[in-house]
Formats: sequence, structure tokens, C-alpha cells
Amino acid sequence: TGATASLRGSAKFGGFAISKFGLRALGQSMARELGPQGIHVAHVIVDGPINTPTQLKKQPEKDADSFIHSDAIAETYWHLHSQPRSTWTQEVDLRPYNEKF
Repeated sequence: TGATASLRGSAKFGGFAISKFGLRALGQSMARELGPQGIHVAHVIVDGPINTPTQLKKQPEKDADSFIHSDAIAETYWHLHSQPRSTWTQEVDLRPYNEKF
């Protein structure tokens, strides 16, 4: 699982960007290596706060739609798992509709 930092770096986040760029590259390499064996590898970017009790408590001013719902993340992973081999997704970017990017 990645973050926006896997696509672009930001000031003062160089170390974080390096690790996320690396995870994305690893996912791409694994997809190319393992895909021919029928193993689906996808890179998932989760860009925003997840509606965990801790996050909801830390950010009470945010409305529910400002958080990524954990059930929606699970549905996305299930969709990736269930895809036919003829249409595998290699990367997906999850964020709330009102997240600035």
C-alpha cells in the first residue's frame, strides 16, 4: 500500500517519498515477474485519513465523507482479487472525493 508520495515527492518528505517510490517500483517488478505465473500484484495508493476510531477522535471537525471508509478499502481489495486475468488492474488510487491532490 502506497501514498501520494509514491507518485511525487514533497518538500521535507524525501525519506518518505523514497520508501513509497520504492514500494511502487517493487510492485511493478513483482507484477511483471509473477503475472505470467497467474499471480496478480497491484499497487494500491490510500491517500487520506481512514475512518478508524483514532482518526475520528483526532479530527472531530471533519465530516464522515472526509475519511476513507475501511469497508470501501476492503471492497477495492476484493475487487482486485476477483478480477479476471484479462483485465488486471496494476495500480489504483483511493481517496475521499473532497481530498485535495
